[in-house]
Amino acid sequence: MEYSKEDLMEAKKQIWGVGENMGTEESKKIWEENAQFWDNAMGDESNEFHREVVRPKVTELLSPNPADYILDIACGNGNYSSYLAQRGASVVAFDYSKKMIELAKRRQSQYAKQIEFCVADATDRKSILELKRNRAFTKAVSNMAIMDITDIEPLLMAVYELLQESGIFVFATQHPCFVTLTEKYMTPHSYYDIAIEGQPKEQIYYHRSIQDIFNLCFRAGFVIDGFYEECFKTNKEIPMVMIVRLKKVKRDNLK
Repeated sequence: MEYSKEDLMEAKKQIWGVGENMGTEESKKIWEENAQFWDNAMGDESNEFHREVVRPKVTELLSPNPADYILDIACGNGNYSSYLAQRGASVVAFDYSKKMIELAKRRQSQYAKQIEFCVADATDRKSILELKRNRAFTKAVSNMAIMDITDIEPLLMAVYELLQESGIFVFATQHPCFVTLTEKYMTPHSYYDIAIEGQPKEQIYYHRSIQDIFNLCFRAGFVIDGFYEECFKTNKEIPMVMIVRLKKVKRDNLK
């Protein structure tokens, strides 16, 4: 049995993250309502999950140093940006929630000379490219946000353009094989759930298979040269997070 043209078009729409139940504006509204709760819950140090599961391997793969100029994607209240600033890096950090950026500026005010906080939309390539400054970014990072972003192709394409040659992009996201509330794996889809108990509104999660995520990375011009799967607390066999390091290569070198 061959797939119809309509089936193939629908599959492409789903792969690129534009399914009919996926909405950036709806997600943004939810995060605006959750922003103050999130900032309070994360505080200055972030929660145990971020400190113990996400941050160590992200930092290992990112290997930040004082010479770095780093783009922090979907930065939340800026805690990882300040973590980078403490290590001497200069940072441009953005989120699509204006409220979250206001809170980040307030919480991280002591690092104002090292961190530039901006409002930008990770699903809009043009919006991201407006973050270009007078030097290329050496590195980019995103902590636990890929699964919150409606369409990640514009982000990957824009980050590729903003990075210097051989620059790297490290992202951590929930493990699509093991962290989902549905029985679907191969089919991209979205669903509502919470990240922290007690948050005002359920957020929208956007599920993509590993092959879909990786193929979008390859399509943008990246290769993968670092990868971890991380577990939480006593469960040492089922990873909750996957952490990926992408490296920018010339697109002409891709086969």
